[in-house]
Order: sequence, then structure tokens, then C-alpha cells
Amino acid sequence: MPEPATDADLAAVAAQLGRTPRGTRAVAHRCPCGRPDVVETTPRLADGTPFPTLFYLTCPRAVAGCSRLESAGLMRQMAQRLADDPELADRYLAAHRDYLARREAIGRVPEIEGISAGGMPGRVKCLHVHLGHALAAGPGVNPFGDEVLELLEPWWADGPCVQSVGSARSAEPTG
Repeated sequence: MPEPATDADLAAVAAQLGRTPRGTRAVAHRCPCGRPDVVETTPRLADGTPFPTLFYLTCPRAVAGCSRLESAGLMRQMAQRLADDPELADRYLAAHRDYLARREAIGRVPEIEGISAGGMPGRVKCLHVHLGHALAAGPGVNPFGDEVLELLEPWWADGPCVQSVGSARSAEPTG
């Protein structure tokens, strides 16, 4: 269940991203270290731009882990399995529908209606999106996000990726 983002959360996310976050409405998941690692964003940014990515992975260590898996060809393997396995395709379609329903519950944006993220439901495009969805929604909702989570090294094992005190100006990366 998303929880309101505090000033300290926003400072941590700014340090994680290296910039002020846009459209953050809540913390969708916390890393075991206590910092946000997934934020929930508004479907339309303050400047009016539609923003289809509901769950945004912010922890740089988790992001780097996803990028390594992408570079190793995991998305190609997943895409092939998606094409070959009707049961997996049905579960992935359900993940797509879950993503859309959660975003629609926050706000309707006609320009992105029916568009989720990460290539859903027909492609596998971005492991970061799938991990963010899996962390925010919990196990069993996004099959590829669950797989990514199982494959990643625990990104929190060395402690928080950033130290944060109060505001975005005082957030300092730790590694």
C-alpha cells in the first residue's frame, strides 16, 4: 500500500536520482534499509505531460542490477518465453491490467489510456518497470518483475544507497 512521501523520502529520492523527482505522489515500496526504492507517480505531471510510468524504481543499486540483467539478454529470453507460453502471456496480460487499474484509480489520462509500461502486454521492454511494479504490488502480480527480484543480488546488503537529512538540498549519496 503506497504511503505519503515525507520530505526525508523526497530528499532520499532526489539523491538517488541525482535530480528533483517529478510527479512523486507516494512511496510505493521501501527497501529493507528503510529508504524508498519505488515511488508512485502521478499519471500527469505538473506541466500537463502524461506520464505512464506509475511505479518508478529509484534506488540506483536496484536500477544498476536491472541494467546488468538487461545487458545480459534477459529481456530477449523473457520475450521468447512470452511468445511460447500462453499461460505466461495470460499472467503478463493480467499484470498489464493491474498496472492500468492502479493508475486509473489515481487519475484518468486519455492520452495514455490502455498504455501501461515496460512493453506490457505484448513485449518485454524495461526490467526496471517490472521490478518496480512487482515491489509495489507484491508477489504474484507481475511474473517478470518477480523473476527479476529473484535474480538480483540484495541491493540493500551494504546499507542505504543514500543518506538523507530533511530536504533534497541536504541529501548526500553514499556510494
